Amino acid sequence: MDLGIRGKRALVCASSKGLGRGCAEALAEAGVDLVLNARGSEALEAAAADIRAKWQVGVVTVAADITTDEGRARVLDAAQGVDILVTNAGGPPPGMWHDWSRDDFIKALDANMLTPIALMQALMPAMMERGWGRVVNITSQSVKAPIGQLGLSNTARTGLTGFVAGTARQVAEKGITINNLLPGIHDTDRAVSLDSGVVKAEGISMEEARKRRAAGIPARRYGTAAEFGAACAFLCSMHAGFIVGQNILLDGGATNATI
Repeated sequence: MDLGIRGKRALVCASSKGLGRGCAEALAEAGVDLVLNARGSEALEAAAADIRAKWQVGVVTVAADITTDEGRARVLDAAQGVDILVTNAGGPPPGMWHDWSRDDFIKALDANMLTPIALMQALMPAMMERGWGRVVNITSQSVKAPIGQLGLSNTARTGLTGFVAGTARQVAEKGITINNLLPGIHDTDRAVSLDSGVVKAEGISMEEARKRRAAGIPARRYGTAAEFGAACAFLCSMHAGFIVGQNILLDGGATNATI
């Protein structure tokens, strides 16, 4: 399918690997020029070189911590005028409700709620002036069904979901769509981190930890970054203009819900 976005320009955050990289790849395949951001320059430059060679699109890189004022300013300077924004940040560490301090919550809010909001506030006005834009926020299945040990993520990402719910309806008439993609377990570094915690806590092998987690997913497997990226690219396409303010699960059926 021709997504109708060839020649558009996108900012994709945390895009050197994992789900962000999957989104960047899918947009590049559709002919979108990219501004890629991640904290580590080595992995970021390697991803950019690979994408340029594979898809022959323009790729600008900004190695910076986008959750800081300085890092965000550098990214926004490079990303002025983008048509597409994909926000993404790694989730905070797991734990228990009694372990987290106020500083822990503030850090989670900065990364997973306030930074995406700041990026939307900075980049959407120009999209509105042009009458077209797409925003996709990578959040988590936990906003539909909270995960006990991921309370910091539950809190911050649900806050972002509330902001999007109202804002998406306010900007839709200007040709802007904002939607959230809610990943379950995908075969990324985040899954490795979570599974490693199980390995350490229960004294089992990584293979057994993955097998147990996959058994709780109706699809009986982890998702892939490529299929996640394809869903993101469709939401960014010319065909998705009537999808507004939605929270779309990509979790292999793991969230047991009717609506």
